[in-house]
Amino acid sequence: MTNADTVDESRRDFLYIATGAVATVGAGLACWPLIDQMNPDATVKALSSIEVDLAPVEVGQAITVVWRGKPVFIRHRTVKEIKEAKAVDVATLRDPQTDAERVQKPAWLVMVGICTHLGCIPKGQKVGDEKGDYDGWFCPCHGSHYDSSGRIRKGPAPLNLLVPAYTFLTDTKIKIG
Repeated sequence: MTNADTVDESRRDFLYIATGAVATVGAGLACWPLIDQMNPDATVKALSSIEVDLAPVEVGQAITVVWRGKPVFIRHRTVKEIKEAKAVDVATLRDPQTDAERVQKPAWLVMVGICTHLGCIPKGQKVGDEKGDYDGWFCPCHGSHYDSSGRIRKGPAPLNLLVPAYTFLTDTKIKIG
């Protein structure tokens, strides 16, 4: 047998591994633009959180801001509304949550203003709006009544109004999202 007929198996294994590595890196580089284009753009990232200045909101007043395309109700609650919300027997609620579980500071209630029944926007934010039987919000489409803490009290809605993730940056400024 001559040297030309002998096969160098270690060299062949190296060539297979090197070819496989180059092919894998090439496939990864070819796929990267397709994967990268699925990331959210700057406008979506900008809407992921908003800052709201609460200084102009007086006691008893409510404002609506838009976050991720949804209305967010922010109410500067009166002492009467806070007492009403705390006095509710949680055992009687369909979706039991205490007022303390729904607010970070008792004076400020922040929640997504979309009815949990079929996605309507409840009334009760504007002066003169129907506030329902519990001094909170009322969804006229199907008759859901929410109390001054945004908890469902009457009607077909299965859950309380959603409280988004938010933090107080200062005493009068919050960041939602």
